Amino acid sequence: MRFFLQRGKLPLISFSANLAMSTFFNKPRLSITAAILFAAMSSATYASDPVIIPEAASGFRDTTTVSAKSAMAVTANPYATYTAEKILRAGGSAIDAGIAAQLVLGLVEPQSSGIGGGAFMLYWDASQKQLSSWDGRETAPQLVDENHFLTSDSQPMGFFDAVIGGYSVGVPGVLAMLEASHNKFGKLPWEALFAPAISLASNGFIVSPRLHTLLVKMPKVAVNPAIESYFFSDAKTPKPIGTVLKNPAYARALSKIASKGSAVFYKGDIANNIVKAVKSDPNRAGLLRKSDLANYKASERAPVCATFRSYKVCGAPPPSSGGTTVIAILKMIEAVEDRSPAFSEADFLHTFIEASRLAFEDRNAFVADPDFVEVPTAGLVDSGYLNQRAALIDIEKRALSVAAGKPPAAPIRIRSASPELPSTSHFSIVDANGNVLSMTSSIETAFGSRIFVDGFLLNNQLTDFSFTPENADGSKIANRIQAGKRPRSSMSPMIVFKDDKPLLAIGSPGGARIIDYVAASLYRILAEDEDIAHAISAGHVIAMGDTTELETGRFSEEVKNELQLRGHQFTERDQTSGLHGIVIKESGLEGAADPRREGQVLGF
Repeated sequence: MRFFLQRGKLPLISFSANLAMSTFFNKPRLSITAAILFAAMSSATYASDPVIIPEAASGFRDTTTVSAKSAMAVTANPYATYTAEKILRAGGSAIDAGIAAQLVLGLVEPQSSGIGGGAFMLYWDASQKQLSSWDGRETAPQLVDENHFLTSDSQPMGFFDAVIGGYSVGVPGVLAMLEASHNKFGKLPWEALFAPAISLASNGFIVSPRLHTLLVKMPKVAVNPAIESYFFSDAKTPKPIGTVLKNPAYARALSKIASKGSAVFYKGDIANNIVKAVKSDPNRAGLLRKSDLANYKASERAPVCATFRSYKVCGAPPPSSGGTTVIAILKMIEAVEDRSPAFSEADFLHTFIEASRLAFEDRNAFVADPDFVEVPTAGLVDSGYLNQRAALIDIEKRALSVAAGKPPAAPIRIRSASPELPSTSHFSIVDANGNVLSMTSSIETAFGSRIFVDGFLLNNQLTDFSFTPENADGSKIANRIQAGKRPRSSMSPMIVFKDDKPLLAIGSPGGARIIDYVAASLYRILAEDEDIAHAISAGHVIAMGDTTELETGRFSEEVKNELQLRGHQFTERDQTSGLHGIVIKESGLEGAADPRREGQVLGF
């Protein structure tokens, strides 16, 4: 490999011919891809509160809509996009391309996702004209109880006290989910899909500006010798942008999984290494055991779908809260707009804020793992119910307070908050046969639990449970931690249909903010007919309970004044969405990557 970076000039990467990724990858040319990455990303960084947004902002770049005729991939990193496109060119399905992309993302974007985490995925099977939803969410170990995150005096632990170490690690689910979906929809051999990531891990990849930024900005990354020696030159100095980073341990782990399947991860050598690392972690040892890994199962569930205008919008069902909450926001906006058709920008933002506040109250009260609690999924997206909720929105002023409603068939519940942080990745893929994949994967906080084993990071997804098991009145919180339970998620992979044909695949990272990122983008694309690049580049507004945020520098003083006149108080801050989407038209495909991260679109 040859790498050079000249001051004032574009960095270039070239691979020699002997780094061919597999029989499908002859003389891969990553120079263009990587040059786009480094030219597009600013090395400037922005301070952010690590407790609220631990995956720090890393700049804002220009983005444009990319067109292709037959197939397309949009991922969070050029290496992964390049890999997915090559799999598609080799005749692979969208599932095949997604698997290969995820394995590469776990190497080049390790802070956000990987085989040590979990995922939700929607998949449209064009031949059967069928949409399926796949749940690869992590599960809690069997030895936990509902007091897992309480201190000796029955108070919730501090968030980062809980995050750092084995205590926060859930059973990883992404590999089981990908293998199960490949068994059903894959075209290329499982082993071939691992070749690109194995080659890249063995020969090295370039540390990107965003990875470096997060190593600098995130607290308590270098807390274990393994993670320190891999990412840092010394205990305080992250390896610089442009470093060629090799990961032979990851290459060895992937080689085992490629040849033996996910069984080696859940029942073999890798499982043993995971359990040992969790149990012996010096920061806070965890309760994960080999039986937890051996018994893990990914779930195929029915997607949650509802109408919005002339479209059918579909998302992941519980334990993800993304599908129900995104749909609820859209349908409430539609109901308000129908009675107030002359919508200004301020009208939309006000209505969006109020709809989001209402939807989050229902989400916090009702959504959890449906295998453990009763979740009124259909009721949460019921048109009649959401019309009632929309009637609570006054177009002229902010509601002083909002509360959960009573969806059809809902049990009596009280809201509860659970921290969800935005270390996540989303990719959208359409293959030449019209199959569509929308997948969001995560290890939760940036760099997860900080446990680095066999070349990958382990998640801290148990901190997505409510730290407190009971409400003030003694009633049980739906999203409390329980053995074998999956924590509630905000991951929102979406596929939209028009006339029973897939029209749009989209999703984003961002913790609980994912829901507002995706809902607003969907509204702009579907209701306003905006170009996808313009829609995902638009300024973000976030409204969760009493917290309202506007993206820094993206809204005029006039609009902000109008919102204040309606009673809104807000903070302005950088946002870290990673919206990646593809619009499917009769004329071809149009895709875009979020300008706030380092994603890329490729197609043919």
